[in-house]
Amino acid sequence: MEHTKGGFTMPGESGYEKLTLELAERWGADVVRDSDGTKLSDEIISAGYGVYSTICIIREHNEFAREHPECLQQSFLSTEPVAAEGGELKIDLIAGFFNQQFKVNDSPASRAYWQVWDRTEGRVLDAGEWSYADGVVTVKSPVPFHTYTASFLAYRLWEEINMYNHVTNSWTSEHLMPIDPRLPVAQEYLFNYLDGWCRDHPATTVVRFTSMFYNFVWIWGSHERNRTLFTDWGSYDFTVSEKALADFEREYGYALTAEDFINHGDLQVTHMPPTEHKRDYMEFTQRFVAGFGRKLVELVHSYGKKAYVFYDDSWVGVEPYGPHFKEFGFDGIIKCVFSGYEARLCAGVPAGVHELRLHPYLFPVGLGGAPTFMEGGDPTADARKYWVNVRRALLRAKIDRIGLGGYIHLLEGFPDFVDYIAEVSDEFRAIRSLHLDGAPYVLPMRVAVLHSWGALRPWTLSGHFHETYMHDLIHINEALSGLPVDVRFIDYNDAKSGALKDADVVICAGRAGSAWSGGAVWNDPELVAAVTEWVHSGGVFLGVGEPTATPEGWGYFKLRHILGIDRDTGARVCHGRYTFDVETVPGLIPDGAGVRGLSHLYLTDGETRVLAADPETGLPTVAAHRFGAGCGVYLSSFQFTPENTRMLLNLMLRAGGKELGQMWLTDSPAAECAWFPQSRSLVVINSSAEARTVGVATDNGRAEIELEPFGTVIKKI
Repeated sequence: MEHTKGGFTMPGESGYEKLTLELAERWGADVVRDSDGTKLSDEIISAGYGVYSTICIIREHNEFAREHPECLQQSFLSTEPVAAEGGELKIDLIAGFFNQQFKVNDSPASRAYWQVWDRTEGRVLDAGEWSYADGVVTVKSPVPFHTYTASFLAYRLWEEINMYNHVTNSWTSEHLMPIDPRLPVAQEYLFNYLDGWCRDHPATTVVRFTSMFYNFVWIWGSHERNRTLFTDWGSYDFTVSEKALADFEREYGYALTAEDFINHGDLQVTHMPPTEHKRDYMEFTQRFVAGFGRKLVELVHSYGKKAYVFYDDSWVGVEPYGPHFKEFGFDGIIKCVFSGYEARLCAGVPAGVHELRLHPYLFPVGLGGAPTFMEGGDPTADARKYWVNVRRALLRAKIDRIGLGGYIHLLEGFPDFVDYIAEVSDEFRAIRSLHLDGAPYVLPMRVAVLHSWGALRPWTLSGHFHETYMHDLIHINEALSGLPVDVRFIDYNDAKSGALKDADVVICAGRAGSAWSGGAVWNDPELVAAVTEWVHSGGVFLGVGEPTATPEGWGYFKLRHILGIDRDTGARVCHGRYTFDVETVPGLIPDGAGVRGLSHLYLTDGETRVLAADPETGLPTVAAHRFGAGCGVYLSSFQFTPENTRMLLNLMLRAGGKELGQMWLTDSPAAECAWFPQSRSLVVINSSAEARTVGVATDNGRAEIELEPFGTVIKKI
């Protein structure tokens, strides 16, 4: 690629001015930025680059927090069940939790929301049945051998990202405490702090909020073998307080309880269908975050600076695809990425500038604790692994900027990484320039992904790919992120309200009972009838794993009549089963494609076509079933690979009555392409470590493209 400049944000570091400015030139940077734990010197700031300055508005206020401990952020916690043996039962509230992170809030206002449960009986105890003193709840007369829990509000003493940096990067500075802006005294303090901060940073051109007020949930335990008790990037557990609960009750006319958050000890994990109470509380929190957030953004604008938001860490309440995001007035959004679906997640947000923060960060170790920029690490291999997947998505959707974060001095021992990022930055700018001329071609296929969150949370399953790998839908989303099809996200109410008419294919994937497969929502006859009618009229319903599964009523998969397949949960162990032969369809399933089997699957009628089966169990793994003018397609699971991605596309094409050999597709699953008709440019990328020659059917005949390992070719047609 030709060396170009622009669209690259360069981390800088005082004491390493020469290295910072040399690499900025090498990578074509037009912006320099600070990172947590680094500062930009006058020499860097005055070098003629735009300047991003990072601010996490709710931390670095320990003096204020000590003066106003009631302004610390809080969370509901619940003890592990304790069995009563006879006599009084004592429950140590903070036992099992990391005492450097949490402290019991035992104020009278807080204790009004506490609950003590007999979990064996499923009964919340009356206030007179228990007492509290010195961090311990005492159940006066427990039922012998019943188990009990106590739910309570706790202050958070250590902001989680600061905690992460101490653990990961060996920081030894003071632990930073998180401030909750719910209370007016905290709002006034934070507004005045930002006002002074803007005055003290005259060279800053962009204020990068990290992110706004509330972190994703990360609850640490006291035991070294289970330090992370719970983590959820989309949870609202860390937004709660006495004031928030009281304000909610006044506005909504009903009171939330501790159990609305604790949920039998499982918490309100984003991977499960949300309750109506949770949806109400999320909307309530979003409006607050947007309301106060807009005041801060307007303050930044009053100083002639732009305001970007980092779509990670403290993004809860921001919801970039929610109804209130535009109210902030952000000038741009930044997303850290490991994968293609995360790039698409950023690209679709209604914000001015869309920027990706590439991995690996310039830290000694990565998120999983493995060495990165230290002995034993291979950051170039890590960067290539992530970029190969991100690049797929960049062919489908425009991103304006990329960049890195962390400590630039760590690069002194990794010249190959420096060279590779130079290649990536030029490759990115070449792809971006094609989008500026016009959008890429997409196949005549509209795909709707159906789950509980719908358009509010497209592409994501609340986390990075490496954290949610066990979910089928995250793999489906990763595959879709680079395919030349129109992708949208709908929820179950949308499906009943006419959204299906705008889709050719609907995908429902996930475990039984989860937010992704739907759970009990499939007991709704209106929903089942709406999807059934749509498929009967010509739609394609693609189910993965346990789609539409719920144990109540007829069948486990509620669309078994469409899929032609169901799963036995034990009730059909005495029933007969259809035998089958695997049908081979030339070109449909590429060599190397295949998915993990699922136990106890059976065909519901003799018309189901089994296209692949598990070689060990003989159970079907890929099946198709005609239903009226439409079709049901079933996959027992899905794992993202180039071969499986092509198989997914082939199944959707064939089920929809389209030929597999479509124009502007490569003849190799390991290589993909995008056609930009306005500039008549064909981009072909190689996702494998092997050089290869691939063919592409174009409107000007067949094009033969030679690709280097992991290479990119841009060719005029």
